Amino acid sequence: MNKKKVLIVGSSAKEYALAKYFSTDSKIPEIYVAPGNNAVSNFATKVDIRENSAPELLEFAIKNDIDLTIVSSSEAIKADVASYFRENSQLVFAPDAESANFTISRAFAKKFLYKQHIKIPKFGIFDKLPAALEYIKNEKYPLLITTDEDKENAVRSIATTVNFAQTCINDIFMQNECKVVIEEYEYGHPFTLYVITDGYQALPIAVAGDYKFLEDGDAGMFTAGSGAYVPDYKVSFDVVENIMNSVTEVCLNSLQRKGTPYIGILGIDAVLKQDDSFVIVGFNPFFKDHHIQAVLNSIDSDLFSLFEACANGSFADDYDDIPIKDISSVSCVLFARNANEVISGLELVDDTTDITPFSVTQNAYFEKLTNKGRTLVVTQSAATISRARELLYDNVEEISFSGKKYRRDICAE
Repeated sequence: MNKKKVLIVGSSAKEYALAKYFSTDSKIPEIYVAPGNNAVSNFATKVDIRENSAPELLEFAIKNDIDLTIVSSSEAIKADVASYFRENSQLVFAPDAESANFTISRAFAKKFLYKQHIKIPKFGIFDKLPAALEYIKNEKYPLLITTDEDKENAVRSIATTVNFAQTCINDIFMQNECKVVIEEYEYGHPFTLYVITDGYQALPIAVAGDYKFLEDGDAGMFTAGSGAYVPDYKVSFDVVENIMNSVTEVCLNSLQRKGTPYIGILGIDAVLKQDDSFVIVGFNPFFKDHHIQAVLNSIDSDLFSLFEACANGSFADDYDDIPIKDISSVSCVLFARNANEVISGLELVDDTTDITPFSVTQNAYFEKLTNKGRTLVVTQSAATISRARELLYDNVEEISFSGKKYRRDICAE
C-alpha cells in the first residue's frame, strides 16, 4: 500500500473533523495540521505555522514530502496558499484566492450572482456609514445585516426595525470593518448544497439542512450556525439538479472563462420556498464547521482519492458520481456564555457520537474548558433521522458546563 502524508491548513472545527476522519485511513499514517486547535493533537501533528503564511507552509510541505495539502481555512485561501503550492509543483486541494473571492466576500458574491442573473435577495453594499443609514429608511423589513466577510465572531443580525438596523450598522463600522452588506431576509427553508470540483466538472457531494438562530423556532441571535442534518430530506433531487445547472455550472463556467478555475469544495447557501423554487444567499469555500462531521459521516467514498483527483486533474476521468451511505446524521452546536468553564460528562457520551471542538483548551488538571460562543458540535448518525435525533439529544444531555446553550428543536418538524 502506498502511504500518504497529508497537511491540513486551518485551526477550527472543520480541520479537527477532517484530521480525525483521515486518522482512520491506514494509507495515511502521517497527518499534519497547521496551526490546528489544541484537541487535534490526539490524532495529528500540530505544526506551529500561521494559516496565512504561504511561504512557510510551502517550505514545510517540501521538506516533509507532503503528498497532498488541503486548505480549508478562509484565511489561508484568501492568502493564496493554493497558488504558492501550484507554482512550486506541490499538490494542493483548494481554490486560489482570485477564484475563491466570491466565496469569501459577501459583497463580491452578491455582485457576481447579480451579473449571472441568478435569483438573490435585494441587497445594498456600503463603505460609508451615512449612505448605509440612509438606505435602511425605506427598505422592506426584516433585513439581514452583516460584515463583508463571514468570520466566526463577525456581526450578523436580523433587524426588524429601523432603530435596530441603525445599531447594527453602527456596530459594524465601529469595529473598523470596511463594508457592510444589507439584504432582505429570505423566509423559507435554509440549506447548503456542497459540490466537489476540479474547476471543470462538478458533482454534488451532500445537502445539509441548516440552522442559524440560537433559540428554538428560529428566534434569538443569528449565528454562524447552531445545527444541521444530512441528508436534507426537504430538498428534492430536482432542486439539486436545478441548482447544479443554473448556479454551479454558470458560476464555474464564468470562472473558467476568466482563466481562474475553481478547484475544491464549493458550498452553495440557498433558501427553499414552498413551490420548490429557491433563492441563493451565499457561498462557502469549504464545509462549514457545524456541517462537516455530518457530511463526512455520509460519504461512502475514499475522500483522500477524491481530493487528490481534483488536485491532479484526473477527477473527470475517475468519477461520475459520489457514493453516499444510506444513513442520516444530525448535529447540534453547544454554545458557552463564557470561556474557560469546565466541561464535564464527555466520558459519558456514546462511542458512536462524534464530538467536534471549535477551540477547547484544558486546565492544569487536564479538564476540558469551553470556548466563548460556539464550543462543541455534537453529531449522531443512525438509520433514520428521527433515531439520530433521539440519540443526539440523549448524549447532549450528558455534557455539562456553566452557561451551556443549544437548540432543542433540530429536526423536530
